[in-house]
Amino acid sequence: MALLDVADVTVRFGGIVALDALSFTIDEGQICGLIGPNGAGKTTMFNVVSRIYEPTLGSLEFDGDDLLAVPPHRIAARGIARSFQNLALFPTMTLLQNTMTGAHCRGKIGFGRAIFRLGASAEEKRLAADAYSILDSLGLAHLAHVPAAGLPFGTLKRLELARALASHPRLLLLDEPAAGLTHSEVDELSETIRRVRDDFDVTILLVEHHMGMVMGISDKVVALEFGRKIAEGTPAEVRSDQRVIDAYLGASA
Repeated sequence: MALLDVADVTVRFGGIVALDALSFTIDEGQICGLIGPNGAGKTTMFNVVSRIYEPTLGSLEFDGDDLLAVPPHRIAARGIARSFQNLALFPTMTLLQNTMTGAHCRGKIGFGRAIFRLGASAEEKRLAADAYSILDSLGLAHLAHVPAAGLPFGTLKRLELARALASHPRLLLLDEPAAGLTHSEVDELSETIRRVRDDFDVTILLVEHHMGMVMGISDKVVALEFGRKIAEGTPAEVRSDQRVIDAYLGASA
């Protein structure tokens, strides 16, 4: 059974069709790359999966359950996390504190007990230890108690990834994680994403314009144009598909 099953999802904004009967699946443990030119509907698809947008038509299943029946505020607890194109970190907070904010859905003490700090100290220690372990796995442990402000962009990108992992998701949505990185940083990020998939036992849906990265780490690739799927398959199959070449990759691909 597919972990994520997208079936005939259509999203309309007035007269604009952002997604047009889009269907694809992602098996557990896969890295799936979602590619296409600007305006193809990639981020819209992310926003549907994370329940920011409600589809006009279609269905969405996560591990066999109707994801559209899950309220947006329960998505993280259901096992789905995401990063964003633009960093949304807390600059005055340390890397450890930033990472811990991603674990809010794993808190167990409840609102009433939190008010009176009943059990809060023990839970905070548990979440801090877990956050530190995640930072360590991403090579950031030595910066755990340093504020995020002023750190290199590549470091902040890894911090964004750490925060997403703090909820221990089963499905991780990465929205253009290589944007703004140097070539060497992109290579390093590619290795990091592979390692994250293996070490955290997580399935990854990746939107990225860096084709070398997408084709190098993805198990499968889905190509979009004007909200429609034009190809789906292995990186080699999609890269050689004439519709993808014409729409996005160009003849040199």
